[in-house]
Amino acid sequence: MGNNCSKKTSFIKSIVEPSCLTPFDRFPVPFVALQEATNNFDESLVIGVGGFGKVYRGVLCDGTKVALKRYGPGSQQGLAEFLKEIEMLSQFRHPYLVSFIGYCDENNDMILINEYMENGNLRSHLYGVIHRDVKSTNILLDVNFVPKITDFGPSKKEPEIDQTHVTTFVKGTVGHLDPEYYRSQQLTEKSDVYSFGVVLCQVVCARLVIAPSLPREQINLAEWAMNCQKKGQLEQIIDPNLVGKIRPDSLRKFGETAVQCVALSGKDRPSMGDVLWKLEYALRLQESVI
Repeated sequence: MGNNCSKKTSFIKSIVEPSCLTPFDRFPVPFVALQEATNNFDESLVIGVGGFGKVYRGVLCDGTKVALKRYGPGSQQGLAEFLKEIEMLSQFRHPYLVSFIGYCDENNDMILINEYMENGNLRSHLYGVIHRDVKSTNILLDVNFVPKITDFGPSKKEPEIDQTHVTTFVKGTVGHLDPEYYRSQQLTEKSDVYSFGVVLCQVVCARLVIAPSLPREQINLAEWAMNCQKKGQLEQIIDPNLVGKIRPDSLRKFGETAVQCVALSGKDRPSMGDVLWKLEYALRLQESVI
């Protein structure tokens, strides 16, 4: 499918040195194939909208269901993120990463082609590498509700062995952004831990991360959850649909883990490996009842 790539106007070939074209020369898909897959980008097939443009669902000629992330035609806004996603996703394959199928770079159009996730994003089910933008809308769910991470445009490579951080302009989403990273512009693995901790709070409370209409102490979900956990009142703020369904010691362990993740200082946060172990332990406590 990639062998039919058009030689028309290309952002990538105009800014990337020929020696750097890999993987950009391995995954191209012709624009006409994507027009056919989406009935010429029918608006009824739009499944998401972001600052970059729109996401369409489609079906390729071989029957593969895909999600097409289309950057605004004729605009160079988001070009760096477009290139970064191709570079990152073409290098990695993991059962919990959304699979990268290819890209299109023709006629001033920039389109990323990923596997289609039947059940949308995690946030829609809650209330109706350093990734750098871990949030519930970037965690997608397949037909069996297996979660996978997407949107690696803002991502950064990990620090070298002799480094503790990467210095970079602040990018991320309000409410999910590591306050230490915001203050210092120093990005570490613990920045993702903070963002994931916010997602954990969101999963158990099923509410917006920032809710300006609520009382002042409740506006920021991470801060509110942290205060309630310290007071032993986490069970009072969880999703009403979960009340009575979670074993107290399991909820306590889950809450402890989430609060540790959103500690203001990165050194006080657990590693992602520790987070995984703690969540598995909380799950075992819950399953012992089931």
